[in-house]
Amino acid sequence: MFPKWILLFLFFSRFVASKQQEDVDFTYNGFRGVNMSLNGLAQITENGLLTLVNTTKGKVGQAFYPQPVRFKNTSTGNVLSFSTTFVFAMFSELTTVGGPGIMLVISPSKEFPGAFPGSYIGLFNTTNIGNSSNHVIGVELDCLQNQEFNDINDNHVGIDINDLKSVESVPASYFSDKENQYLNLSLISGDPIQLWVEYDATKQQLNVTLAPITVPKPIIPLLSINIDLSKTIVDDPMYVGFSSSSSALEVSHYMLGWSFRMNGQAKDLSLSQLPKLPRNGSKTNKSRIFGIGFPVIGVSLVLMSIFIILFIVRRKRKFAEVLEDWELEYGPHRFKYKDLYIATKGFNEKELLGIGGFGKVYKGILPTSKEEVAVKRVSHDSRQGMREFIAEIVSIGKLQHRNIVTLLGYCRRKGELLLVYDFMRNGSLDKFLFDQSARNSKLSWNQRFQIIKSVAFALLYLHEECEQVVVHRDVKSSNVMLDKELKARLGDFGLARLYDHGGDPKSTHVVGTFGYLAPELSRTGKVNPSVDVFAFGVFLLEVACGRRPLEPQGSEEYFVLVEWVISCWSRGAILETVDPKLGMNYKVEEMELVLKLGLLCSHSIPTARPCMRQVIRYLEGEIPLPELPSLTSECSDDFSIWCPYLDRAMSQSSSIADSLLSGGR
Repeated sequence: MFPKWILLFLFFSRFVASKQQEDVDFTYNGFRGVNMSLNGLAQITENGLLTLVNTTKGKVGQAFYPQPVRFKNTSTGNVLSFSTTFVFAMFSELTTVGGPGIMLVISPSKEFPGAFPGSYIGLFNTTNIGNSSNHVIGVELDCLQNQEFNDINDNHVGIDINDLKSVESVPASYFSDKENQYLNLSLISGDPIQLWVEYDATKQQLNVTLAPITVPKPIIPLLSINIDLSKTIVDDPMYVGFSSSSSALEVSHYMLGWSFRMNGQAKDLSLSQLPKLPRNGSKTNKSRIFGIGFPVIGVSLVLMSIFIILFIVRRKRKFAEVLEDWELEYGPHRFKYKDLYIATKGFNEKELLGIGGFGKVYKGILPTSKEEVAVKRVSHDSRQGMREFIAEIVSIGKLQHRNIVTLLGYCRRKGELLLVYDFMRNGSLDKFLFDQSARNSKLSWNQRFQIIKSVAFALLYLHEECEQVVVHRDVKSSNVMLDKELKARLGDFGLARLYDHGGDPKSTHVVGTFGYLAPELSRTGKVNPSVDVFAFGVFLLEVACGRRPLEPQGSEEYFVLVEWVISCWSRGAILETVDPKLGMNYKVEEMELVLKLGLLCSHSIPTARPCMRQVIRYLEGEIPLPELPSLTSECSDDFSIWCPYLDRAMSQSSSIADSLLSGGR
């Protein structure tokens, strides 16, 4: 038997240690000399900056408080209140496009074996994302829009539970107490921004507040949700820290200071003591300007004032209306904003046809001609809007084909960008294929076969019959529009790229839609007609099978359409993949042709794919379809981050499911 004083000492020691863990409290005004648990690209600079990721592409950077933190009361088992605040800054090589961003993480572990970088931000992979057993809580600062995770835009703040599909998210902004309204905030501006995260255990309320460091903490938080964290914080103690990742762009993510406290309010950071950010982009120019002597600045200001006055006078005399060069060269008919406003009844939500990645599409009736049109209104705060707008003007403005949606004109007014198209009464094809609730959504096989031919003729026109080669880069069922007679037209040229016939296409960033991207894009970055052929192959299988390219199955794996069709073809049962809605009402020869042609077009090797002229000859029955070549998957380590779901496909003897992830989060 132990003496009573020893038992009392052990009990008291355990109580003190437990109490210390429950009352963790630290404040880092810079990270010089701070003991942090670092992983991947994360490092601490000489002046005390915590660098999560640098310009290295496709890597993870993580930094955690090294000691586990108890988030539960050891006696009651209830989750405790906690609060934290930190200052961060994010840069990107492109001022309009960022990367996957930064996430504040509360997790049962500091290590995440098997997690993917890029869109998965180093926390999850395709097999465990969304699992309730993860016990991960995160607040994301996301600079990329990823449709797979239902992101609202490419500049938002979200609360994540065991997943990257936020339970709640809002565009990045802050409440101005002075102006009594929310003001937009760019996460990749390169300017220091402060975030507060506070959990009230009594109210079971989680608040997230954002603001520039030049603004005091707003009274009204950006996000506020009622949530019982005890359902997620099951393992205790937990670790708290940050996870970040780079993708195809060169980005830099910094943490300048961090404060955290259990059972109380985190201490305010001393903003004047925070380390300085490195010169980057516009910051360099500003620093150089302020480094010039006052006499030189004075003279420069006088000369600049004279120049500006002369410039304004000359400009007023020369231009009655300012037009960009590209508008003079490519611009189709220019509409008046007032006419489009009247046509859409003031852009009334009742006239809304759909919401895309860069804005909303409204139905309208032009006041003079009474013609029905579709008006695409690019979001004012979309930083990629102008680029997408110009791409559509340039590429569609000169295209005239019966199987391509006609761009009637456009309008520019201040920050608003509007495109006017022919109105397609029956909307997009994907609603007929996948929306079970849509009325009269069933398409006969003959209608589907004619739609396939129409899209094929549209791509042939783009690739070979235009003045320049036009690569659409986003061929999919949702971009195929149907008129009142259910005739198909290819639309949405926002990602299109043009180059001269016989020319060498320039490298570009990997963009498009998850499931349709050709695997060679991540290696070369070059777009050519073969990229569209690959997506057209996946599109053929969509139409024939009535299934999406990728479909989640439970929470741990995905159904891969191409892989499934290959599996059925390899055992001589390819017709088992036919859309059940068709029953037996189809021509077997045509169905087999479409299915096998879909596999041939989506071959992982570009040279094995036919050109669109050959595709049309196959569809028209002018030449027989050749035997399918060996279907193999070649996914190198260099771009495995773009196609994580292929790990499963590569274990099979044959697979061409080499679609890539688009520029994700």
